Amino acid sequence: MGSDAGQDDERPVHRVHVDRFDMAVYPVTRGDYAPFLDATGHTAPRDWIDPAFAGDDRPVIGVNWHDAVAYCEWRTRTRSPERLPTEAEWERAARGQVDGAAFPWGNDIPSWIPDGGRGPLPGPWPVTLGEPNAFGLFGIAANVHEWCADWHDRGYYAKSPEANPRGPESGLRRASRGGSWRHAVTISRCAARSKLNPSFRYTDYGFRTVREVA
Repeated sequence: MGSDAGQDDERPVHRVHVDRFDMAVYPVTRGDYAPFLDATGHTAPRDWIDPAFAGDDRPVIGVNWHDAVAYCEWRTRTRSPERLPTEAEWERAARGQVDGAAFPWGNDIPSWIPDGGRGPLPGPWPVTLGEPNAFGLFGIAANVHEWCADWHDRGYYAKSPEANPRGPESGLRRASRGGSWRHAVTISRCAARSKLNPSFRYTDYGFRTVREVA
């Protein structure tokens, strides 16, 4: 986990074990999120009715960390136990079987990424676009930032436990991973870390869920 070629908070590179888990093939879509809004009356995401972000096959965006957790809690009550991934789980899933590669598909930006990975774009692309990584996950590390469960701590890797690290006990910003349709480069390296105040609703922030495997 981590990289010597990235930012300071990606160091030191260290070995991590995570228990088995399932991760959603796609980030949560607008089509997934709408029934949650209807059932609970939860506050709609920022710019929910903006035509630029419309389409049931687009990732839900404009959600803060608390919105993502509320969705997971609703899914747990109504369908299956789901939660946000830890940073360690997210990075393991993104890397697939390509250990040490910059991106989930290797060291080069894949050809299917819109405009060769150059942004900003008018909006996020459909979650089914492109090819899955070695674990069968679509769009991971590109298109939208994905919230993680952890608090972010730039020095956490130096003191992280080897087994199932879950981040520090407290903090100011929650961790996130992945690229963004509105950045100059829309795909992110597997090891790259980002963070945001958990109350902020940015239109390039979404999430995908995981569930534990016995």
